Amino acid sequence: MSPNSIGVVITTYNSPLWLGKVLTGYECQSFKSFRVIIADDGSTDETKELIDTFKARGILTIDHVWHEDDGFRKCQILNKAIRETECDYLIFTDGDCIPEPDFIQTHHDLARPGYFLSGGYIKLTMPVSEAITDNDIRSGDIFKPQWLVAHGQPKNHKLWKLSSSRGFRRFMNRITPAAASWNGMNSSTWTKDLIAVNGFNEDMQYGGLDRELGERLWNYGHKSMQIRYSTVCLHLDHARGYSKPEIWAKNRAIRKAVKDNKTFWAENGIKKKQPA
Repeated sequence: MSPNSIGVVITTYNSPLWLGKVLTGYECQSFKSFRVIIADDGSTDETKELIDTFKARGILTIDHVWHEDDGFRKCQILNKAIRETECDYLIFTDGDCIPEPDFIQTHHDLARPGYFLSGGYIKLTMPVSEAITDNDIRSGDIFKPQWLVAHGQPKNHKLWKLSSSRGFRRFMNRITPAAASWNGMNSSTWTKDLIAVNGFNEDMQYGGLDRELGERLWNYGHKSMQIRYSTVCLHLDHARGYSKPEIWAKNRAIRKAVKDNKTFWAENGIKKKQPA
């Protein structure tokens, strides 16, 4: 069973420079039959103008899902995107993550009923992030370890994810100690299963909101497939002013309750709890 229609849900908030690089990456995908769904957490007109420019180029089919800026409401805009799409399979990523050329093809080929896919990423330094041009993306040079190192990326084992050997990548998927968790920059599953767990938990703010979704999918009976070496995205650097200790503590408590109670349904999700 393969997906009939794939949507790539890209979250963004007032970062049009990075989003432009990411959309260029999607223009270069080997797999062409997909929709881009931009889940916009209240960006200004500058982001809309960028999206309109890409729409006018005619390479990508783009849906711009937006709500007003009222603080960090990523879960709300993601649920709006899930609720409004007609795609039966969704890949989730961020507006600062440039995909490898076979990113969508890999998710399509590995999709299985009853599973979600857990992909990987490489976090870039700010100098490397700023050095990347559209031509670098179109040429594919940025996915070569030697290019990244030449532009200032540390040379370490994380670059193994860009190995040209698919056999090596499959081997690394098998032996990696990392859990096949839901990673917000590179994960995918069936829309019907996201609806079955009521989508993202809108009580969650920054810090673990993606993992919490994956944990509820596990409780629902889903399994997860490790593909962090199968295809990756390059994570452009940025500040994280919305990361606060008290929010992390609240989110950890929510995740603990999900684990302890084996909860799969988000009370404050796509569908709202009915008043008594």
